[in-house]
Amino acid sequence: MEMNPFVIPLNDWAAGERKFHSHAGLEFFQTFDNSEILDADVNVDITVVKEGLRKVEAVLHLSGTVTVPCDRCLEPLVVPVEAEPSEVFQLDTVTEDWDLSQAVYDYICLSLPLQRVHPEGECNPDTVRFLGHEERGDEEAEATGANSPFTALKGLFESK
Repeated sequence: MEMNPFVIPLNDWAAGERKFHSHAGLEFFQTFDNSEILDADVNVDITVVKEGLRKVEAVLHLSGTVTVPCDRCLEPLVVPVEAEPSEVFQLDTVTEDWDLSQAVYDYICLSLPLQRVHPEGECNPDTVRFLGHEERGDEEAEATGANSPFTALKGLFESK
């Protein structure tokens, strides 16, 4: 059984600061049953400060890439990940180990943009053509109302 790289052992060291380095790859996301992540290459640096038995703080630094499906063409899209959560974690109970897996997972997922699309012109051309978005920028489509589901209702209340 492989050891979890985000479990920090607390019982084998006295007060002070320690740094840990690990990696979150595809296997890490699969343990959370996340099928949206197609691939991942994220370096995780954890700085842990232990002050006595109960006060332990950790600061994460995440950097790398995550591959997800493009919202427009569904082809793989590599998204950069760069986050250093300003939140400081505190442990309120005595424990031998501190599992930061959930925090690492959550912060990587939260660092992803809400809309995940390739830059203009980089989507799968066959899919774009099928969807009817060919060579029309988002600003132009918004200005003309082409993306609005209410376009069909235009002129409904005009007098006849």
